Amino acid sequence: MSGHSKWSTIKHKKSKEDAKRGKLFTKLQKEIMVAARLGGGDPEANPRLRTAIAAARSANMPNDNIQRAIKRGTGELPGVTYEQAEYEGYGPGGIAVLVECLSDNKNRTVAELRNLFSKHGGNIGEAGCVSWMFEKKGLIHVEKSKADEEALMEKVIEAGAEDMKTEDDIYEIVTDLESFESVKKALNDASIPMQYAEITMVPKNTVKVDGDKALKVLKLMDVLEDHDDVQHVYSNFDIPDEVMKNLQDQI
Repeated sequence: MSGHSKWSTIKHKKSKEDAKRGKLFTKLQKEIMVAARLGGGDPEANPRLRTAIAAARSANMPNDNIQRAIKRGTGELPGVTYEQAEYEGYGPGGIAVLVECLSDNKNRTVAELRNLFSKHGGNIGEAGCVSWMFEKKGLIHVEKSKADEEALMEKVIEAGAEDMKTEDDIYEIVTDLESFESVKKALNDASIPMQYAEITMVPKNTVKVDGDKALKVLKLMDVLEDHDDVQHVYSNFDIPDEVMKNLQDQI
C-alpha cells in the first residue's frame, strides 16, 4: 500500500498549488453535481455528497460555488450532465492502473486516455482486468503535529478503523466503508483536523518499481491526474522512499 500512500500524499500537496486551483475546483464541482444528481441535494441523506462537500471545503472552495454545483446536479439550475466511467490498464513495470472519470463525452475521454497511456509506456485493458486487485476503503490523513499517536490510535480503532500507519509527516488511517463516517465523526468530536478524508481504492498487493520505470510511473500518474475528465487515479506501484524523494521534483 506504500506506493498508493506516497502518491496520495504527493497529489494532495500538488492539488493545493495556486496554478491548479481552477482545475481542482472544476473537478470538485463535477463530483458534487454527480453526487447530488444520483443521491439528492441533502448532504445529511447523501454520504457521497457529504464527502464531496467536505473535500471542496478543505480546498477552500467558496460556499456559493458548492451550492451552485448542488443545484446544477439536482436540476434547479441548468448545467452539463456528466456520466461516470471507469477505465483500467497497465503502466510501466506492469503496474495496475484504475482511472475514474466524469465525462460529458465518453468516446472523447477514452481516446484521450488511450493516447496518454500509450505515450507513457502503458496501455488501456479490458474492463475488469485490474479492478479485482483493489478494495474500496476509507482513507484519512492527519498531520503528526495535530495529534498524539497513541491517543489518536486508540480513538480511531475504537471508532471502527481497520489500521493506522505513519507515513512521513502524517498518520494514515484506513477504514472499511461502514466505519468511514464514524471515524470521521470521532475525529471531529475530538477537534482533530483531518488533512483529507476520502473513499479510495486500495491495492491488495503492490509492484515494486525503481530507476527509469519509477519516473515513467510517476509521469503517467501525473498526466492522468491532470486530465480534465479524470477524478481519481489508483495504482499498485511501490517506489522506495529514497527514490520517490529524488523523483518528486521531476514530475
